Amino acid sequence: MRPGSHRFPGRSLAAVHDFPAGRFAVWATAWLTGRTAYDDALDGITGHSAHRVVGLAGSDGAIPLGEALSALRGLGEKRLRLVLPAPGDVRGLPAVPGLAPLALEAGQAAVGDRVALVPEQLGSAVLQWTAFGLDDVPPPPPPVEGTLRAASGALDLAVTDAARTLAELDLARWHPEVPTLLAGLARPRPAPGLPDDHDPLALSVLGRALRLAAVLDLAATDAPGAAVNHAQAARRDAALRPLAGAVREAVTAAYNAVPR
Repeated sequence: MRPGSHRFPGRSLAAVHDFPAGRFAVWATAWLTGRTAYDDALDGITGHSAHRVVGLAGSDGAIPLGEALSALRGLGEKRLRLVLPAPGDVRGLPAVPGLAPLALEAGQAAVGDRVALVPEQLGSAVLQWTAFGLDDVPPPPPPVEGTLRAASGALDLAVTDAARTLAELDLARWHPEVPTLLAGLARPRPAPGLPDDHDPLALSVLGRALRLAAVLDLAATDAPGAAVNHAQAARRDAALRPLAGAVREAVTAAYNAVPR
């Protein structure tokens, strides 16, 4: 696990509530299908960070993200999907040497028909994408993605079941931002920074899921000075794992929703 990462029941991420592979998948798809402008897609993916891509076929060394986007169109790529692998569950990842370990470490990947890309944070301002060519690689089985409404309902049930655990952890005592995050679930706000034509329900589901992912990230860290033994940590993770799974499914469904 890289420095600065947090434990999340079932997987690890540099920032568990940040999904750059989701942004890459949704914005690249919007541009490749002609639904958004190139500059808007580039801004939507990069935000305020510098992005570079390594390993893309036909390129030497690292190339700027904008050049990589153009290369994807040249390869005939049409759609990329967010995949959130977890230990023991790498559904959606093509069987390419080196892809699964890197994607598991990152906790995420953007997967198309021709290329899969995995993000890695380098320092505070640079995000590097490692590309894996998928030519001559058998495609993985189509992902079994539930409907947005099903993902939303599962999220509600998981929150209810985990509410007692979250209260027992008394997170607000050492994480004062938790009440605000939880209060936001009753007044869901759409997730910002996605294409204008993205499904409104997907935006709402993603907004809730990202708030819960942030809560889980905090719940997985120990209170300052707390003596948490292995058994206690195991019980905590087991109690939060269903919520983590529901968040994972909701984030995947929301980013992979296709506008009608």
